[in-house]
Amino acid sequence: MSIGNPSAKDRPSVGRILQQARIDAKLTVDEVSSSTRVRIPIVHAIEQDDFSRCGGDVYARGHIRTLARAVGADANELIELFNAEQGTEPPSLSSGPLFEAERIRPEPRRPNWTAAMVAAIVAVIGFVGFTFFSGGGGEDAGSVAEGSQTGEPAPDQTRNADQPTQEPSPEPSESAVAAVPADKVTVKVTAEGGSSWISAKDSNGRVLFEDVLQDGDSETFTDDEQIDLVLGNAGAVQLHVNGKQIEDVFEMGQVQRLTYTPGDPEEG
Repeated sequence: MSIGNPSAKDRPSVGRILQQARIDAKLTVDEVSSSTRVRIPIVHAIEQDDFSRCGGDVYARGHIRTLARAVGADANELIELFNAEQGTEPPSLSSGPLFEAERIRPEPRRPNWTAAMVAAIVAVIGFVGFTFFSGGGGEDAGSVAEGSQTGEPAPDQTRNADQPTQEPSPEPSESAVAAVPADKVTVKVTAEGGSSWISAKDSNGRVLFEDVLQDGDSETFTDDEQIDLVLGNAGAVQLHVNGKQIEDVFEMGQVQRLTYTPGDPEEG
């Protein structure tokens, strides 16, 4: 559905265009909400040109694009109309328009902290064992010299030699506690310190989630091959990929497009 070029006075509003396009497509609000994952109250509000439920212009533009695709309307023209009605412009992004699909930035390799932890534990155990046996050998030699008249070791030292050496057990690492299937990719997205518009798709391009994630809420996505993410407010998002926390420090209001596969974040 195209808006055309009517005068500003006669031109219908964004909400009216979306509502009419939905009616023309013979879709109900419930059906649009189910296919887009945009909640029913937000769909009703947008069709009434009430964007206060969206959480800001950035999220409003994301909802408009999502609803436009679902009902067959021209998303770009609706965004231009929204900007003209609100008197705002979307933030410029060198990588492409906001929320549009583009080449996904691969996640950089991260240090293998699990391997480093295991190596440190092995080094500590080796040092403790070396110290224990070195000290024990000197005490045995002194005991034999002191008891040379009988030629038998002291009873206490005989008992110590027969007892097995107890070695400290390594604490389970965070990755072991948060074990996930090795042949799948599992991504957990949590909103912390604010809300963020989130889009998640599987390896077939199917939309798994596309909505605003409120502060404190989380969603988990799993696929055999790949999960593609768009974070509308990356600074308010905490990611766990395949059971491991992503340490990237994103900025508030920053848009990030990411993809993860089995074996990430160390591989992929």
